[in-house]
Amino acid sequence: MAYRVRLFADFWNYQLQWNDRVAGHQSCDWRRLPEAFVRSAQQQLATAGVDEPLRLEETRVYASYNPSSPGDTALRGWFHNFLDRQPSFRVFTMERKDKPAHMYCRSCQHNIATCPNCGSALTRSREKGVDTAIVTDLLSLAWEDAYDVAILISSDADMIPAVQRVQEKGLKVINAMWAPLGSDLARECWASFDINGICDSLIRR
Repeated sequence: MAYRVRLFADFWNYQLQWNDRVAGHQSCDWRRLPEAFVRSAQQQLATAGVDEPLRLEETRVYASYNPSSPGDTALRGWFHNFLDRQPSFRVFTMERKDKPAHMYCRSCQHNIATCPNCGSALTRSREKGVDTAIVTDLLSLAWEDAYDVAILISSDADMIPAVQRVQEKGLKVINAMWAPLGSDLARECWASFDINGICDSLIRR
């Protein structure tokens, strides 16, 4: 009997590493990502002597965006008007807002709230809710018996307790990682594979 598979993808964790590692600013073809990742996970099962085929049920993508950024607004449109309409995909977006930021100078022991070059107020944009959403869904779908294998596309060690709990239930979590990042998470998962090895197959032609 085929193992049911769900992909859980931290969009920015994946995309920022793609931008850094793939030469020539070539784009990732997200439509081909599920097939490539399931194929790599199947190879990990075969290596461990598991013969059951994998059957993709769903590709869940989690992303944050800043509504005050025109670029992020366009990206949100791409998430919901394109990616969310592709076979197997479900996209979950959360707002990310700018907050005042301060930098502490150890030399003069003062907080700096404005840019010394242009005078603009310093801000920081924090991603909120993505990790929590992935962990919640990883656990809740496991307890709903919605998958046999989870492919987790993340390097975040904060995922480790959820991974351990899911695997205590007898399910398998396979980590898609950008080596050498995320080695702690990969170590806790049933198996892992390096995304660097399949990048060429994912470049948009």
